[in-house]
Amino acid sequence: MPPRFAARIIIKRREILKMIIVGICGGTSSGKSTLARRIKQQLPCSCVILSQDCYYFDQKSKPMEERAKVNYDSPEIFDHDELLSDVNTLREGKQINTKGYDFPNHCRADTEALIDPPEVLIIEGIHVFYDDRLIELMDLKIYMRVDTDICLLRRIDRDMKKRGRTLESIANQYRETVKPMYDKYISKYIDKADFAVMRGGKNIMAEEAVTAYIEKKLKQAGVLN
Repeated sequence: MPPRFAARIIIKRREILKMIIVGICGGTSSGKSTLARRIKQQLPCSCVILSQDCYYFDQKSKPMEERAKVNYDSPEIFDHDELLSDVNTLREGKQINTKGYDFPNHCRADTEALIDPPEVLIIEGIHVFYDDRLIELMDLKIYMRVDTDICLLRRIDRDMKKRGRTLESIANQYRETVKPMYDKYISKYIDKADFAVMRGGKNIMAEEAVTAYIEKKLKQAGVLN
């Protein structure tokens, strides 16, 4: 192999090894995004948070009435291939475009804004431990273990204020899809985690422990002095 090609391969491998990937999984409104933001604020390096909620399959081809009936708590409603592709693109040192989701209208809301490859990538969502291909890329896997009653109250507050939902629609969805999917899938993801975080995303001890671990990994990779 010509030396110049060998050098390119080595550089690419180094770029991939530099990125620390953290997965945060747990039930609805368990504090995943809150913990992710707090960790990002504490890190002395670049950090990007990818929310799995932005990777729902687009429902715009369906009438609005049908969109509202879709099971948005099933792992099959997410485009796991697209999320994995974006993560690998970032690991290769390349940019991705920003993904988004319009919850009131149940359709994708991607933009042309670009996301640069970070030194730390945090992926959070209710089914981020569903895809074993993604799990294999994670340096740290965190499970949010919060009482389901507390999560329901938080979800009601969030959905009514930010997603234009009614109390009746939230209650119906919880009974029909949220609780069944939690029992079938999400509650079992704890077995794939490295450790569990109690009391939600504002657990300072957990925040400090995760931040210290990430900084240690970054130093080992030569990113931090």
